[in-house]
Amino acid sequence: MPRFFVDAPLHTGALLDLPDAVVRHVQVLRLKAGDTLTLFNGTGGEYPAELVSLEKRHAAVQLGEHDTREAETPYRVTLAQGIAGGDKMDWLIEKAIELGVTDIQPLATERSVIRLDSERAAKRVAHWQSLAQAACEQCGRNRVPQILPVRPITAWLRDQDAVTSYAWRVLLSPRADSGFDSLLPQAPAQPGVLLFGPEGGLTPQEETLARDTGFEAIRLGDRILRTETAGIAVLAALAARWGGW
Repeated sequence: MPRFFVDAPLHTGALLDLPDAVVRHVQVLRLKAGDTLTLFNGTGGEYPAELVSLEKRHAAVQLGEHDTREAETPYRVTLAQGIAGGDKMDWLIEKAIELGVTDIQPLATERSVIRLDSERAAKRVAHWQSLAQAACEQCGRNRVPQILPVRPITAWLRDQDAVTSYAWRVLLSPRADSGFDSLLPQAPAQPGVLLFGPEGGLTPQEETLARDTGFEAIRLGDRILRTETAGIAVLAALAARWGGW
């Protein structure tokens, strides 16, 4: 059954006009009046809906009973990612959401290939948020992770309100002495954060600052993983370790 994110209040029995973007998808899928689809707005659960009318630029649905189904992991983790170049960041965000991240914090680091001024950063975050919504439509999640505003890594690490809100903090570094096995064997009850650098990794100074703010550094064996591989590898490993599958 097709699933669509709708940024609007949803209520059982409501007659709802679909947003233009969803109307276009409905038309591409060649749906017709009487067909069923699923809608969610990111606040939890989903609604079955019947397509009651479809015109060239307009479609309306009748919402059914609210379904409380969720597809979240039993742990909460934010991905703090040094901004990667090209389409790597898009790919990484999509896959991280499929693997259950709660939020994503894009970070501007010294070795980041892409440099974003405030206007470009805001546009990029809006683009990434639309990717997050599409990823949730595809993978069955009903709670859409937030793509947080881009921040310089040093400012973010020095922001006590931001960093100390995470009960556990992990930094991936090829210079670390500890391995993946040093992480807790069971899912923590409190939220945590995983920190990854961009292409070229974090600088020694950035890693030192992270360690000084309570990050535990780990490494993944003797191979150096690309930035778009490392985060996904750790998230997949955590899912297997902490019951996210």
